Amino acid sequence: MQDDAAAESMDVRGETAAPAGGLSDILEPCLSVIFCGLNPALTAHRDGHNFSNRSNRFWRVLHLAGFTPRLLRAEEEREMLQYGLGLTSAVSRPTKSASELKKSDYIAAAPMLEDKIRRLAPRNLAFLGKAAYAAIGSRTEIEWGRQPDDFAGTSIWVLPNPSGLNRAFDLAKLTEHYREMKLAIDRATIPAG
Repeated sequence: MQDDAAAESMDVRGETAAPAGGLSDILEPCLSVIFCGLNPALTAHRDGHNFSNRSNRFWRVLHLAGFTPRLLRAEEEREMLQYGLGLTSAVSRPTKSASELKKSDYIAAAPMLEDKIRRLAPRNLAFLGKAAYAAIGSRTEIEWGRQPDDFAGTSIWVLPNPSGLNRAFDLAKLTEHYREMKLAIDRATIPAG
């Protein structure tokens, strides 16, 4: 992914094709959830797959929280679409650590993210970490979980970042937060009666 929107091309399903030397979004219209990472890690950019670093817990947490019936590997990232899940980044510039990003990076990337979400119309957008949502929404106080407002017409969730560098959350605590979202989505899709 690159910050220059002109460098990206969309196919007929709305999926972003990977620019030369970057990662591709895993997207199509009307998904249940689009998970929005802060930005790609240098290792993911190098490997060509999202969340490819072995220390990143994204794939394990998705499975343990019930979003996927089996543990996916980074190389199987496109299978997310089968489960109504997608993946993008708030900022497409890779860094060693998301702490290298500034508030201005998120603000500059916000219009492209908003356009993407509005066009693809997922039911939920889950920011993985507070930084992007705080910058884009000009917020200083954010609780984990579902947010009271929306983004581009989509319900917003803020979940802890699954990076191995995020030592504030062990695997069990991460899973608990992701499972809360999964259960809320399941309750919302069960027909009344």
